[in-house]
Amino acid sequence: MDLLNLVHHAPVTVSPEDTVSHAIEISMPARVGAVAVMESDRLVGIFTERDVMLKVVHRGLDARTTVIRSVMTPNPLTVTPNQTPQEVLQLMLARHIRHMPIVSASGELVGLLSIRNVLQYMVEHLNQDLQFIADYAGITHQP
Repeated sequence: MDLLNLVHHAPVTVSPEDTVSHAIEISMPARVGAVAVMESDRLVGIFTERDVMLKVVHRGLDARTTVIRSVMTPNPLTVTPNQTPQEVLQLMLARHIRHMPIVSASGELVGLLSIRNVLQYMVEHLNQDLQFIADYAGITHQP
């Protein structure tokens, strides 16, 4: 299973020198809770809705003047497309991570995965497994 199949759109990206306001403005239409922070085509951080609350709003910073570099999570943990959803879910739960960049073997950002994407996949497959078991046992199963 390629993790990129779980991602619904291309990652939204910003520069470390962009403002928090800019990051919020471009993430809202895409309906995403995180943006990848890129510098010279290299992933240098991630900026999430949690960062907005804890590092901007809670500190009383001005989103129009605060640059992403000062409030992003630098050097985020990443996964590769060939990791399983189960592996990624365990990692996300263990580390309390809601958004995970997916990088290729060469380190190129290829997607941004949310825990919602992973959980949605897991639920769909659990329902399929339950249906298979119910069919095998001759039981009517209602998902």
